[in-house]
Amino acid sequence: MATATMEAHHAEHEDYTGIIRWIVTAAVLLGVILEILDVSIVNVAIPSMMGNLGATVDQVSWVSTGYIIANVIVLPLTGWLSAHFGRRRYLAGSMILFTAASFLCGTSRSLNELVLFRILQGAGGAALLSTAQATLFEIFPPRQIGMVQALFGIGVTAAPTLGPTLGGWVTDNYSWPWIFFINIPIGTFAAALTLLFLKDSKYHQGGPRRVDALGILLLAVGLGSLQTVLEKGRSEDWFESSFIVILSILAAVGLALFAWWEMRTPEPAVNLRVLKNRGFAAGVLFAVVLGFGLYGGIFILPIYLQQLRGYSAMQTGMILLPGGIATGMMMPMMGRLVYKVPPRNLVALGSLGFAGSMLMLRNITMDTGPEHLLIPLLLRGAALGFLFMPLNLATLISLPPKDIAYGTGLFNLARQLGGSAGIAFLSTFLDHRIDFHRASLAEYISLYDPATLERLRTLSAGLIAKGFPLAMARQQSLAILSRIVQGQASILAFEDCFRMIGVAFLLAIPLLLLFKKGIPAAMRGRPHATE
Repeated sequence: MATATMEAHHAEHEDYTGIIRWIVTAAVLLGVILEILDVSIVNVAIPSMMGNLGATVDQVSWVSTGYIIANVIVLPLTGWLSAHFGRRRYLAGSMILFTAASFLCGTSRSLNELVLFRILQGAGGAALLSTAQATLFEIFPPRQIGMVQALFGIGVTAAPTLGPTLGGWVTDNYSWPWIFFINIPIGTFAAALTLLFLKDSKYHQGGPRRVDALGILLLAVGLGSLQTVLEKGRSEDWFESSFIVILSILAAVGLALFAWWEMRTPEPAVNLRVLKNRGFAAGVLFAVVLGFGLYGGIFILPIYLQQLRGYSAMQTGMILLPGGIATGMMMPMMGRLVYKVPPRNLVALGSLGFAGSMLMLRNITMDTGPEHLLIPLLLRGAALGFLFMPLNLATLISLPPKDIAYGTGLFNLARQLGGSAGIAFLSTFLDHRIDFHRASLAEYISLYDPATLERLRTLSAGLIAKGFPLAMARQQSLAILSRIVQGQASILAFEDCFRMIGVAFLLAIPLLLLFKKGIPAAMRGRPHATE
């Protein structure tokens, strides 16, 4: 298989000169950055949208939810869509759809309009990630894949970190529509380069394919319901809501029927048969854990920094920025190291590093400042460098070239679902652990306890010295003590969340035993950055 893979790669990349490959890479990476950045950049502008559109928090949350649901549904279909329409037309068309939807989002005058256009944007964004990654695998020779996938990894991992910083700056200095308008020149330029220089894949020729309408319908019902449950479960109180119960049943039935149908039909919309490849299946499972840690961590850290430490969105983005820089700096190193060290070994080191950074973050307190977070965040960023690109290669390089497009769709879907599950789980887990720790701490606080009484007397004396009446000073002292308990309970709950993420990575390490040993045959030899 390795020989066939190398020959197939040679047959594909032979159609491109070195300069054309890098022009296509530039177009692809611009699309990747737009797609990933747009998820996190919008969240910062949510408060401004609420005021401008007269929407509640629950209503405006569909701006993000609609995008992600559409993205998740289309992701596993990207392989089929690329084969059906042709890679060049599908990728360029997706860029155009994403760009046009960005313009419409920025000009929206009602919440319903904005949600509708965000759904269109999410549908277009799926190809900017999955088809883009498959394209880079197909148009570059094996000796260059490591470096190119490292560049791809920089876009995927650094964009979520940069999103809050950029979003905060744009919203503060301009207005929320500009977070969409800035996509227009970049998306237009990327689409033009794609149409001019990219060719259709040699592995998927022959014109339009039969439309697997039933498979697409079952996929939309199953994944759409599942993603809605993950996005809305917490606000709807999970299974206390009949809405969530019904959607959960639809998700389970829809996905079960989808899997059954796709394995039976001769021309499936999603080629699930690629999961028979042991290494690929293990990589997909590990991608779920990667998404859980990557997006779950990005969700938890800003809550701690903004709600407990009182930092602004812009300040939070600047605190997280060094971690993103560390990831970006590690990627080129990984691009060369994968030719000398088995990818699964690098993923194991990355998992240990990520778990270690989470254990370091368990030492946070109410007085923890940016200087105390620098080392664990740098370690976390460096660990992502060890995780992301080697995992991509270890998962996808063993697939036959004709299956790469299908494989990237499933792989990116797994990471996206892992991220959604991580955010849903950790947000609920955080609330429950705060309640648990508050109740535990309250057991040690009693008006009959001498230490508690002494603390209240000290607080009251300080307030009386500032001019508060005695009764009000006592009341304020109780309120201050309650806030102290709530703060300590929150700190303990955040520590539990960080521990949970670290343990998830440690438990995933045995999956690496399912990958092939050593360096993939297709990548043996001296890497070249240019050709």
